[in-house]
Amino acid sequence: MRWVYIATVVIFTLAILIFMGQNFEIVTMNFLGFRARVPLAVLAVIFYVAGALSGGGLFALLRDSFQKSKFDKFIH
Repeated sequence: MRWVYIATVVIFTLAILIFMGQNFEIVTMNFLGFRARVPLAVLAVIFYVAGALSGGGLFALLRDSFQKSKFDKFIH
C-alpha cells in the first residue's frame, strides 16, 4: 500500500510541474481593490496552498470538537 501512496504523490507532483511549465503566462487578478499581475501557475499554487491550509485547519477543528463532545458524554 505504501507504494500506491508514493506513486500517487509522484504522479501528482509531475502533473503540477507540467501544469506550471505550460501555464506561465501573466494574468491579472483583482480582489477587494487589490490588483496583482502574476503567472497563472504561481496564482494556482498560492490558492491551492491557501485552500489546503484552511481546509486542514477546519478539519482539525471539527475533529477536535467531535472528540471533545464524545469525551463529555462519558464524564457527565
